[in-house]
Amino acid sequence: MTVDTFAVEAQTDAADTPDPVIDSAATTESASPSVTDAPVAGSDDAAPEAADAEAAPVVAEKPKKAPAKKAAPKKTKTLELTLTVTGTADGEWKAELKQGNSYIAKNLLVAAAAVSRAAKELHEDLSGPIDEVIDAAREQQAAKVAALEAELEAARKALAELDD
Repeated sequence: MTVDTFAVEAQTDAADTPDPVIDSAATTESASPSVTDAPVAGSDDAAPEAADAEAAPVVAEKPKKAPAKKAAPKKTKTLELTLTVTGTADGEWKAELKQGNSYIAKNLLVAAAAVSRAAKELHEDLSGPIDEVIDAAREQQAAKVAALEAELEAARKALAELDD
């Protein structure tokens, strides 16, 4: 005699609502014929009916679990660096890089063109005021060069008069 049975699947917590518990005896009776369904020689017809009544499906309700709390988003670690770029009226630019209270780099000479390019790369609102300062320094240096050239020309004339 052969009896077909199916294993009851284990329930997981992955579902939002719990699945009803299914009696393995009821599952095997509805899925395949069992020993009690087939007439057996020398047995009463009342015996299979009594066995069917005892094996009625039993469904037990599980208490509902509270919904799982969502994990807080991971906070990313921020790195704070302070870059200070200082310019003078002569057009000399210096940079300092600071992390926390310690200096990583200090008093580095930086070209005005590099400062202008960096400001344009960072943000347009930064590049406008920095370019104005650089242009004012350029004009001041051009005026200084013109004054020095005029002074140099006067010194050459004075030297030429002394040679005559």
